[in-house]
Amino acid sequence: MKPALAALGLTLALASGQAARAGCAPGGADLRSPAGTVHFSVEIADTGAERAKGLMFRDSMATMAGMLFVYDSPRPVSFWMKNTLIPLDMIFIDPTGTVTRVHENAVPGDLRPVDGGNGVQFVLEVNGGLTRKLGIAKGSVLRHPAIAQDRAAWRCD
Repeated sequence: MKPALAALGLTLALASGQAARAGCAPGGADLRSPAGTVHFSVEIADTGAERAKGLMFRDSMATMAGMLFVYDSPRPVSFWMKNTLIPLDMIFIDPTGTVTRVHENAVPGDLRPVDGGNGVQFVLEVNGGLTRKLGIAKGSVLRHPAIAQDRAAWRCD
């Protein structure tokens, strides 16, 4: 096994253990897919100013980190990579926490909009290439306290 893949496997094993212990905390987001459960440490962007800035001007991000964009209600969204220095995967999520679309490896600095579709209430940005490696795809589910628990596909315990 290549060292990079072995390190990712160890990271995933540790992250899965953290997810099982973490439950729901604002600074963490759990994603469950047929490939398993992973935990990301997340920053929350829930104001217009925070969402506008996003992950701009950062030259790196920890492997299992990301930014969770939270909207008050479902809407059509599109993102761009203006002033973003690192490739990102964008995970578009509906009000129940179900992934509706994944855009892999958005190109740093690209001004073309990435369409997330309609009915999006959350967007999780993670390091480019991780969604494929972790098996995160349409139909995966997010667990986070920002999701209304009475309609959550995966409730906080």
